[in-house]
Amino acid sequence: MLNDRVTQYALDVLEDKVVTGLYVKLACKRHLDDLEKSKTEGFEYYFDVDKANDILDYAESLIIAEGDEEIRVKLHGFQVFILGSLNGWVSKKGKFRRFRNSYVQLGRQNGKSFLNGIIGTYFGNFDSYKYGQIYCTATKMDQAKIVLKEMIKFINADEDLSKLFKIKEYEGKIECKLTNSVIKALGKDTKSIDGFRPYVGIVDELHAHKDNQMIKQLEGGTRKLKQCLISAITTAGFNTNSYCHELYEYCCDVLQGLYTNDSQFIYIAQMDKEDDVWDSRNWIKANPLVCSDEDDLKNLEQVGDKAKNIGGHDLKDFMVKALNIWTQFSENQYIEREDLKKCFTDKTLEDFKGQKCNIGLDLSSGGDLTSLALIFVFKENDDKKYFIHSHSFMPEKRLYEHIKSDKAPYDMWVKEGLLTITNTNGGIRNDYNFILSYLKELIEEYELHVQQIGYDQRNADMFLYDLNELGHDTVEIYQSHSKLNDPTEDLRLEIKSGNVLFNKKNDLLKWSFINAKTVSNNNGEIKIDKDTSKERIDPIDSVINAYKLAFKNESLLDYSKMMDDYFNIMNW
Repeated sequence: MLNDRVTQYALDVLEDKVVTGLYVKLACKRHLDDLEKSKTEGFEYYFDVDKANDILDYAESLIIAEGDEEIRVKLHGFQVFILGSLNGWVSKKGKFRRFRNSYVQLGRQNGKSFLNGIIGTYFGNFDSYKYGQIYCTATKMDQAKIVLKEMIKFINADEDLSKLFKIKEYEGKIECKLTNSVIKALGKDTKSIDGFRPYVGIVDELHAHKDNQMIKQLEGGTRKLKQCLISAITTAGFNTNSYCHELYEYCCDVLQGLYTNDSQFIYIAQMDKEDDVWDSRNWIKANPLVCSDEDDLKNLEQVGDKAKNIGGHDLKDFMVKALNIWTQFSENQYIEREDLKKCFTDKTLEDFKGQKCNIGLDLSSGGDLTSLALIFVFKENDDKKYFIHSHSFMPEKRLYEHIKSDKAPYDMWVKEGLLTITNTNGGIRNDYNFILSYLKELIEEYELHVQQIGYDQRNADMFLYDLNELGHDTVEIYQSHSKLNDPTEDLRLEIKSGNVLFNKKNDLLKWSFINAKTVSNNNGEIKIDKDTSKERIDPIDSVINAYKLAFKNESLLDYSKMMDDYFNIMNW
């Protein structure tokens, strides 16, 4: 039998012969499970060991010329698994490569550019595809050229290899003589790749990209190609509200079986939740290359000790870049994403028809988001829970302006029913009467028993009379630290305890929660704020306004109920 190094790595990982984290184990299990599936007619792919070995043999023919002496490449197990999987898995019909997308997440200095350098030169000249277009992309041209320079180093280190490529470094380009393919570096100007047909698109350090535009532009040119590869290799990042983090979470879900995507390759090297982050024996899970060398590990330990002692930004940089842990790079994050996940439920407003609720309103100055939140208090297994229903509004003519400025998919949230567009007042300002009509219809449709409606006095002057006309008690929620501290802190604690729920499809509310930070006054009292004018927290403002009422009302004693309970006990 042929030497199947890819499958052997997967076996070694699952037999704990190699120290890895959960998601590498799941990636290896996926490989072994798919090998079994490939024996059935219903699974359209199989693993071609010859093709896997082709790219591995090529990689190990390369020379690393950087440093004091030239060294022949010797792949580590994780590199064997990544490269061999990308090239070895093919379709039974046509033998086209299975994986069209690849997401690899590794700690800093674990050979990300090295891997992309192998991918670019191999698929450029030794994959038999003619006139291929291969792009090395990044947020900046200098960053895009890092991968290109990695390829140039491989080429220049080998006299035979250099005859097969023509380097035009000043143009940021390499021509492949065997196939007439071109490898080119591209910066953040994604318009420059419109209409192109990338056979391979390499996206370096995806975490640094503000949005998904680069990947979508690359993917847009691949739809008619029988096989292609969009390869993203990155470290973790500081922005958990980014496209890269969304892709990371999606890939985690694929590995855990929540979704099926046979064309997406995934390798995520990170520690497990229960691991002690300061036990350096665990660091190899995020740093399979760096921590396999004793001297490199000692250097990393020294960097870690310094970061731990200094704290602040140094500590966060070490956690993210060295330990490959996604961390929101912001002081005073209100809710961590892991805690927010505890809120996700399938429940909807329909489940609370006929129930009591408190309502919170956050009114914009006119052209931004206006949000409302309904909070229901209910019992589940004798535990008190809170369910949030959130909805927002925006003037029609401000929609695309905010899509661009906020880099948020408001148009998708309109389609998903999370955001309503108002087009009265010329579509420039929100129509508060329209919002009140919406709220009135909601109350009537779901037969809601409104206890109180809380509002922020700011921007409410023209709104208050009509609000009172709804016939429900209204309460001004003062937006000071002292007045908001208790509900803001209590809501956070309830979220951490898993007692606050909202529908898992409400991405607008999730986005707003992640944007929210806490700010303190001199007395240590907190309220929420945001880092920039582009980060909207209006839905959370309305939630806290509603929660303050629910928090207050639940704290009040129900004397009627107390008397009923007393008479029942006394058998009166």
